Amino acid sequence: MIVLQYPSYPFKIKALHGKDQIFDPFRKTWVLLTPEEWVRQNLLQYLVQNLHYPSSLIAVEKEIKLGELSKRFDIVVYKNELPWMIIECKEAKVRLNEKTMEQILQYQQVLTAQYLIISNGHETMGAKIESGKLQALQNFPEYL
Repeated sequence: MIVLQYPSYPFKIKALHGKDQIFDPFRKTWVLLTPEEWVRQNLLQYLVQNLHYPSSLIAVEKEIKLGELSKRFDIVVYKNELPWMIIECKEAKVRLNEKTMEQILQYQQVLTAQYLIISNGHETMGAKIESGKLQALQNFPEYL
């Protein structure tokens, strides 16, 4: 299990048609503030502020093809122009389990990243892929 200490960040939130919206500085747009989006936005700030991952190399909610299916990943961090880390976010009440891991492993088939992270904001688990096997992480890797 990876322990996260989210940084404080002045999120921009507004109401539109009775629904809360949050400004996503990565996508540069207002998005519906769902419980999953709240986890995603806090995790993004953790990556940039605490771990100093370059924000210009982080992609959010982009479409990928899984065979005939179109899917959207939550977060991908790039390194040397290749996917380096895939992060799947879930809302706080969703338990991290085999189903969550299967989802990120599907994305891995297309993106072939070195690191996989799943988080519901309270619990965060990660793995490094070495020689085709998952090695559990205790911390996020440094971005060097």
